[in-house]
Amino acid sequence: MGAKRIKFDLFPEGLRKAVVFSFDDGRVHDRRLVDIMNDCGLRGTFHLNSGVFGKEGYIEKSEVAELFKGHEVSAHSVTHPFLQQTPNELIIKEMIEDRAALEELTGQVVRGMSYPFGTYDDRVVAMLPGLGIEYARTVNSHGGFHMPEDLLRWHPTCHHKEMAEKTEAFLSSTPYFSYMELLFIWGHSYEFQDDDNWELMEETGKRLGSRKDAPPVWHATMSEIAAYRKGLAELRFGANGSLVHNPSALELWISVDGEAVKIGSGQTLKL
Repeated sequence: MGAKRIKFDLFPEGLRKAVVFSFDDGRVHDRRLVDIMNDCGLRGTFHLNSGVFGKEGYIEKSEVAELFKGHEVSAHSVTHPFLQQTPNELIIKEMIEDRAALEELTGQVVRGMSYPFGTYDDRVVAMLPGLGIEYARTVNSHGGFHMPEDLLRWHPTCHHKEMAEKTEAFLSSTPYFSYMELLFIWGHSYEFQDDDNWELMEETGKRLGSRKDAPPVWHATMSEIAAYRKGLAELRFGANGSLVHNPSALELWISVDGEAVKIGSGQTLKL
């Protein structure tokens, strides 16, 4: 009998497609955005600047935990500086203090960020793991549906202004070779208000949402995608590929000879 064909090409529940929304700044229009997302069964990662809570146009810190319940709160620095123009000492202060403030408000560990103004350089990236940052989103859209190659330079599929077209391409995509497809949309809630196009979010939400008649898609946060990617990488296989051990706390899925296989947390499975 030949070797089994084992592939990392499945999300939880054996799904092949996942969608992530990522929004910056914590503006008051996040309230309407979250309402739409909740109504459609969508989930998002919201990158917040803790130093601007309560200022004109920004949400109050007292509403953070309840507003983003069921979503992920992530860092965006305290004051939204250009990090590549900022001294190391102040980068440390910006990111550690932002994480600490957001963790105090949510009771959750903040593991990631998006780059303020979308700017960064190699020096900034190299500092992030030491600041407790496991992933960082850029604004450099690639237009595709592949999983991130570098979590600290995590490029999205598109800005939300392009999401209607990309959503249709994503849902209709049937790759010849199976792989995990990720639709990763970023933006700002205030842009829906400024452009008077909230219907774009509403219609996309209905198209992607977790309704019975919606396509089967994993609605994930950035930290969940990052953790799942890490979990797959940490799977341990026997010498001839007939055994697999999952040391992670996650339930993971792989395909074996084209069939979906679930590997429970801590489980060793004969394939």
